[in-house]
Amino acid sequence: MLPAGGGRVEEKMHHQKIILVINIGSTSTKLAVYKNREAVINEVIRHPGQELEVFHDTWDQYEYRKSIITGFLEQIDIPLQRFDVIACRGGTVKPVPGGIYRINAAMLQDMKSKAYGSHPTNLGSLIAFRLAQQLKIPAVTVDPPVTDEMSLLAKYSGIPQIERRSSFHALSQKSTGRKAAKILGKPYNQLNLIILHLGGGISVGAHQKGRIVDVNNALNGDGPFSPERAGSLPAGDLIDLCFSGKYTREDMHRLICGKGGIMAYLGTADILEAEQRINNGDEKAGQVFEAMGYQVAKEVGAAAVVLDGKVDAIAVTGQLVHSQRLVDILKRKIAFIAPIYLFPGENEMEALASGALRFIKGEEQAQEY
Repeated sequence: MLPAGGGRVEEKMHHQKIILVINIGSTSTKLAVYKNREAVINEVIRHPGQELEVFHDTWDQYEYRKSIITGFLEQIDIPLQRFDVIACRGGTVKPVPGGIYRINAAMLQDMKSKAYGSHPTNLGSLIAFRLAQQLKIPAVTVDPPVTDEMSLLAKYSGIPQIERRSSFHALSQKSTGRKAAKILGKPYNQLNLIILHLGGGISVGAHQKGRIVDVNNALNGDGPFSPERAGSLPAGDLIDLCFSGKYTREDMHRLICGKGGIMAYLGTADILEAEQRINNGDEKAGQVFEAMGYQVAKEVGAAAVVLDGKVDAIAVTGQLVHSQRLVDILKRKIAFIAPIYLFPGENEMEALASGALRFIKGEEQAQEY
């Protein structure tokens, strides 16, 4: 999407820190160009299935995705040499504390090994790293999904063979925490916050003086159910379902992540469709929606306990914040805990750019992986 009025974007960016942001998904490539904190370009490029199916593995898409990125920049007349830094969404690496990290060879090696899982965003890190090498500029990632600042007590599950793990919307939550801190007029690392990311997956984090000391695993079955994820389940019944002979291991994983939650109950993960059904008198849809809000509120209550009831604010972000119905459910149940601040929509590209700007201006040091 070209800026209003067309013309050379480069002319608008003189004497500014120019940031390229890359976020690769399974069927899309998100690109953004920031002039300091201002988004000059924000584009989502969709990839047809027939173009992707020829690749055996995500890593095989390197030249294809790289050419998409460089071709788009040529189309909008921004030379690569104009960038000061490249920011990329974090990938599947070992658990690390939150912060800014230089993308380096060790990080890429862990991604390629698949020791910590696999995700298309890993490819974005490789592209960012190689482009940055070519341009002799830094490539960074900010608050990766594996950010782990959980307290030791929070990692106990109840049986030694299973440890609770940190896997959630760290980038979104940390960015939202900084926004809330600005409103409150205090540094993020001096506040106790409960932060909710409400999207296809839902995470609720207890932020204690700048560290996320407890949070539900929003990917692999923990916390409230969401539009497409099952959340926490009764363990005994889950075991029985696994051994019922009706489902494979892969089937069960899909039930937990992808086909669980609202999708499992209503056959859709589309919140707008679910709300339309409620408006048309669908009582089941109404109950499911209310139950999701109920479970999210319970998780907020648990986070308040983690913080000993000393909560400065509750901040809520993600696409589901656009649902007034869900917001009303949450306000009714959790407003007594602390003031609530709403930050609707996704903020990943903005958060990545903001972190890269802090790094390039020397306001925050990058950590080495």
